[in-house]
Amino acid sequence: MKKIVASLVTSLALIGAAPVYAQAPAADPAAMAAAKELFESMNYRSVMIGAMQQMSQSIGASMHAGAEASIKNNPKLSADDKQKALAQMEAELPGAINTMQAVMSDPTLVDEIMAETVPLYARNFSAAELKQITAFYRTPVGAKMLSSMPKLMGEGMQLGQLIVQRRLGPLMQKMQQQQAK
Repeated sequence: MKKIVASLVTSLALIGAAPVYAQAPAADPAAMAAAKELFESMNYRSVMIGAMQQMSQSIGASMHAGAEASIKNNPKLSADDKQKALAQMEAELPGAINTMQAVMSDPTLVDEIMAETVPLYARNFSAAELKQITAFYRTPVGAKMLSSMPKLMGEGMQLGQLIVQRRLGPLMQKMQQQQAK
């Protein structure tokens, strides 16, 4: 079961878990207003909902692959123990996947992300810069970029997961060998 938990943690890292920031400086009110306008022009809520749906759809396969790789690459387990662990994983993983998908489908998640992201943009861009970005998203090319964003994010995430999965097996094996010492 520890392997499933490790896979879950890895999955959380893949969906963008960020460090917690201590007391961020207050953002300029004009920049806050401009950031909100930017998000409206970007149709940010819909983009985020699309991204969450993409992540929710792919997280099961990612969690399954990570848990399966950690079991199969565990040198401490005999072939019989690996089969038992795989069977246990197959029985328990759907519940963990459903839990993760429920978190990602919670409509308040996007509200919370937006509430934290508006000040982030306002702290990193001036009101004038945010207005220029907003103007871009109101052009045909900007609109095309926005409409393509959920698909690009989903495909980019899948590519990232494949790359991480290629590295997880050897990493898990190395960690297990170190634990065995």
